[in-house]
This record gives sequence, C-alpha cells and structure tokens, in this order.
Amino acid sequence: MKEYKPFKEGKVREVYDIGDRLIIAATDRISAFDVILKNKVTDKGAILTQMSRFWFDFTKDILPNHMISTDVKDMPEFFRNERFEGNSMVCKKLTMLPVECIVRGYITGSGWSSYKENGTVCGIRLPEGLKESEKLPEPIYTPSTKAEIGDHDENVSFEKTVEILEAQFPGRGQEYASKLRDYTLALYKKCAEYALSKGIIIADTKFEFGLDEEGNVILGDEMLTPDSSRFWPLEGYQPGQSQPSYDKQFVRDWLKANPDSDYLLPDEIIEKTVAKYKEAYELLTGEPFKKQ
Repeated sequence: MKEYKPFKEGKVREVYDIGDRLIIAATDRISAFDVILKNKVTDKGAILTQMSRFWFDFTKDILPNHMISTDVKDMPEFFRNERFEGNSMVCKKLTMLPVECIVRGYITGSGWSSYKENGTVCGIRLPEGLKESEKLPEPIYTPSTKAEIGDHDENVSFEKTVEILEAQFPGRGQEYASKLRDYTLALYKKCAEYALSKGIIIADTKFEFGLDEEGNVILGDEMLTPDSSRFWPLEGYQPGQSQPSYDKQFVRDWLKANPDSDYLLPDEIIEKTVAKYKEAYELLTGEPFKKQ
C-alpha cells in the first residue's frame, strides 16, 4: 500500500497530493487565539467536512466547486480507514487566488469596533446609528489578503484586489476581482436566506476561490462552517449586544477565564463545543449527524 504524507498542514486541516487530485482531511484539532489546543474535539473534522459538502451541493447552481467525493471508497487504500472516514474530501486541484473573500451581513466583531471609531467597516461608510449585531441594509464585501501562518490577514479595498490579481494574472485582474466579489455576495445571499429559514443567522463568512486549468473561477477550501463563519441562533436574537454563537465561544471564554490552563480544556467544555457544532449541522441540513 502506498503511504501518503500531507504536503500542507494547517492548524486544523491536512492536504494530501494524490496525483491529479487532492485530499483535504479536517482533523479533530481545535485552535483558539492562533494556538492549537491540547485536546481533540471528537467528530469536529467530520462535522466540518459534511457541512461543507452540504453547502457545495446547495450552491452548485451559482458556480462549480472543487468537491469530487467525501467517500473514502473513492480514495487510495491508505485513506480507507477510521482516521479519514467522514472527515476527508477528494478535490480538484486548483490554482488558489490570493484573496480571502469576506462578506458581512451584520455588524459585529472587528467591524463593530471600526464602525464605533469612525463610521466605516474596511473603508466602507455605513449608515449612522447602527447597533451592535444589527443587520446591514445590504451585505458588504470586505476582502483581505491571505497571510502566512503566524501573520495576520490585512483588509484591502476592492481596487487593491484588482491590483493583486492583475499582478499575478496580467490582463485579467479586473475580471477576476469582479467575479470574486459577485460570487461571494451571491453565495452569501442564497445561503443566509436558507439558514434563516432553519433558525440560524449567518452574520458573516469567508470564501476562497481558485482557477481550474481553463482559467474558470471555482469555489474551493471549506464552506460556511462554524470555523469560517459566525452562526447565531435566530431565537433570542437581539441587536444592541453581542450574540451567542455556534462556534468556539465556549473554548475562547474558558481560556480567557483560565489564563494558566496551558491550553488544556476540561471535558465539559469540549462536550459543549461539539454539541454546538452538531446542533448547527442538524438544523441546517435537517438530518442527524452521521460520520458518512
């Protein structure tokens, strides 16, 4: 049996090259404040992969995506075991574009801090008198650069994304930048409307795109998971304050309250976190979570 080693390893995911395709495995590792914690979160990788699979299927009418299969039977023998079952995706190889495509439908987080300071978010002027967590009149596109691990992404204007893409793809910068913006907004609008009907507010999210061999823009990476988005419960939503969320908030809050923890969490916090991820998955898909 041929053995494979990841050629790229992030805080949470591993990427394997199997020739003409890639396999992306979402591990059960969890990170907070740019640190990988000592605990594993059981089934977290599988929940993220299956949620991405759901959204990729849901949005393929807007544009193609890189997903081929999440079934280990479609992978080389090395991957056909419990370690990869449910949490791995066979994907097309793409030339990834150097822009993080962020869309905000509600004002929160760093956007709220910026708005309080000068009435803008990432240079975009917003109406006066907005409250924290309020829905924006229209979703806004606030792209950023992709930083190396350890560095921070930098917010940039749409015009800057044209420059960045033009430098890499002469003659096509404006075209690609416009497509990234338009696809990002179209994906968000369709998915946010659907999620709202299931009791979840998608406050903001990020997408990543790449090019196939013909130069077509393809949706890549992960999609609309609690790791890449802010999900809030619709029930109890109240502008004017921060909102509870379906993500790592239990983890972040506990770490802040226990600065001497050495990044080792109690089981109770892990259980609460995985329960939140499963709850979001089951609300959105309408199905109980199963690894495959």
